[in-house]
Amino acid sequence: MEPMLPNLPQSPYPRIVIVGAGFAGLKLARNLRNKAYQIILLDKNNYHQFQPLFYQVATAGLEPSAISFPLRKVFHDTPNVTFRMGVAKRIDQQQNRLYTEIGYIDYDYLVLSMGADTNYFGMENIMKNSIPMKSVSEALFIRNKIISNYERAITIADESKRKALMNVVIVGGGPTGVELAGAMAELRNKVFPKDYPQLNFQNMKVVLVEAGGSLLAGMSAESGKKAKTYLEKLQVEVLLQTTVSDYDGLNVIINGETRFQTHTLLWAAGITPNPIEGIREEQTARGGRLLVDDYNRLYSSKNIFVLGDGCLQQSEDYPRGHPQVAQVAIQQAQNLSANLLAKLRQQPEKPFRYKDLGSMATVGRKLAVVDLPFVKFQGLLAWLTWLFVHLMAIVGVKNRIFIFLDWSWNYLAFDPSLRLLIKPTISKPQDREKLTTKKN
Repeated sequence: MEPMLPNLPQSPYPRIVIVGAGFAGLKLARNLRNKAYQIILLDKNNYHQFQPLFYQVATAGLEPSAISFPLRKVFHDTPNVTFRMGVAKRIDQQQNRLYTEIGYIDYDYLVLSMGADTNYFGMENIMKNSIPMKSVSEALFIRNKIISNYERAITIADESKRKALMNVVIVGGGPTGVELAGAMAELRNKVFPKDYPQLNFQNMKVVLVEAGGSLLAGMSAESGKKAKTYLEKLQVEVLLQTTVSDYDGLNVIINGETRFQTHTLLWAAGITPNPIEGIREEQTARGGRLLVDDYNRLYSSKNIFVLGDGCLQQSEDYPRGHPQVAQVAIQQAQNLSANLLAKLRQQPEKPFRYKDLGSMATVGRKLAVVDLPFVKFQGLLAWLTWLFVHLMAIVGVKNRIFIFLDWSWNYLAFDPSLRLLIKPTISKPQDREKLTTKKN
């Protein structure tokens, strides 16, 4: 029999268990600080990670600690919030019980805000050989991989083998793919030639592959076209209406033939919700998202809520569900926290209504595209807007200062100092499981 999770404080208040400390989970827990609820926040990491800037860690623009914030620090002097690091495994909806790898937790309300992982669309070779970027650790792995490739390339005489180590192919033309491609191109154009003067970087390809007819499909057509123009000025090879069908770790297969050779294929082509056992079939929509009502309550449940990328909430404006972006998750958490506080006052709950605040993507060091509800603009002003919005969204004053200083230095000198190849060392075999992260 599985044990109960020990050392949880006793509380007279209803218990809310929040699974996942991403944008939605963290926002909800912070809004319920010092309220008449007991909050148990569960996450597999002991830090919140700011996903929109993963690509800057991957391209040596920021250190991992600049976009990560320790969860325990957020809730200092907050007696009604308790954090535990662990992985949620299964829900028993009849008993109101959540089973985790560290023990079970009984709940009055359960909130699933587990986010999403990389979607490989059933292509096993691509899942095995490509590199995703859905966590700080994966972004750091990309940084190490790229730098390691160049350190190897400079010692290889065969030109074709050198090219395969230097080339970078990115699949997926959304904001992540566009931002990665722009940052990689600028490293190739401005930075790496100074680090490796013996290598010919004209031989290095940066390729962005998108299956659809335009980049940034969730934004305006104008922004997609402008992003393509900016990338091509940076000498990124942009391929639209092109599908990567296979990848063996070296050969990128497109339409049945090898189009490129690379040891670095970065996969940013789609997401799929993180699953959990104990969800009934009628509660699950196509693609793995969980069906919720207007209040983010799981279908045919009274006390389970789902927020963010993992839920499908259909409405007249969004018949196929809301876009899987951070703003939706944050606004859903805001609405749910207001409804939970309304319960305490015995006031009516309000249904969730998404307010589109706009979207943006950066393309290199001084260019970006911004779509706001009332105006669309591109270029340097868009880039400054992007900088300000992302800086203000970061958790923690210290993190904002670090990022501002890093960005200022990179803008003035354009010589990021984080091109360090630091490999983890596991001194004992028994430490491997404790100190490394397994992919499900």
